[in-house]
Amino acid sequence: MDLELRHLKIVRAVADAGSLTRAATVLGLAQPALSTQLKRIERVLGGTLFVRGREGVRVTALGELVLERARVLLPAVCELQEDARRFARQDAHGYRLGGTHGPLLGGLVDRLAHHEPGVPVTTYTSWSEKEVAGGVADGRLDFALVGVCGESAPPEPGRLAWMEVARDPVYVMLAEDHPLALAARTEIDLAELAAEAWTDVPGDGCFGDCFAAACVRAGFTPACVYETDTASCVHLVQVGRAVGLCRATFPATPGVVTRPLAGAPLVWRHLLGWHPAARAAARAADVLAHARAAHAEALGRSAGAPALRAGPARRAAPWTAA
Repeated sequence: MDLELRHLKIVRAVADAGSLTRAATVLGLAQPALSTQLKRIERVLGGTLFVRGREGVRVTALGELVLERARVLLPAVCELQEDARRFARQDAHGYRLGGTHGPLLGGLVDRLAHHEPGVPVTTYTSWSEKEVAGGVADGRLDFALVGVCGESAPPEPGRLAWMEVARDPVYVMLAEDHPLALAARTEIDLAELAAEAWTDVPGDGCFGDCFAAACVRAGFTPACVYETDTASCVHLVQVGRAVGLCRATFPATPGVVTRPLAGAPLVWRHLLGWHPAARAAARAADVLAHARAAHAEALGRSAGAPALRAGPARRAAPWTAA
């Protein structure tokens, strides 16, 4: 019998668990079967790896040597498998885009399709920024178009390269007959909305916590927050059931008025991410330029455009893979 990677996984599992019983549970094996496997491995390696005792197992000097090598080899092989899968999945002549809710993904698709007719563009959407970033990290997607709150780190910061597309203040959505909308105010203080119910879309970033903290700074705690899809958020605002939070790129919508919050207590950063070792990385600069143009176009169509025309969105330094 030759030594295989699965044998090293067994040795590592026994050492990590500290007993054959616990290791068998982790590996999904019966304990007698694991004991037999371990004896075969020890015969191949020429010596005892573990000393069995009433309180578990103790690693021998030979076992320490094998574990030291296993802890180098197993992660390296795992990384090789990930890189191979990523390479095999990549399409050098197409774009696989992932994104969360918002108008920028559609705008990016439109621009890529217009500038490179005939080149396939596929999309994947999720409420989860982490899920979209994970798709890029493991090679299922080429680019991730997501957003984060304020200066928060993007998902997968150690594996993906990130560049800022744009940075916008968060707006509030009001029914067109809401008193603050009828007052034709150019901006609204968050404290003026203390008595309102709120609605927002879900996500797994820190935006909910940032919003709650901004409300506390304004002197109140939101009494009610309806977390639901975009269409339902808009409906709740239109009928006056709640006020909503939206990005500055939110398109003009019948029955809804958007206004910036005074002092910009919440900021949304649009980010584009990719894996620096993927073939798609060579196209990142072009895709980033298209994403920024798509943001400018979305902003021009939005209800909040006049308030942001005083200057371009500030762009921060890039996030890069470690």
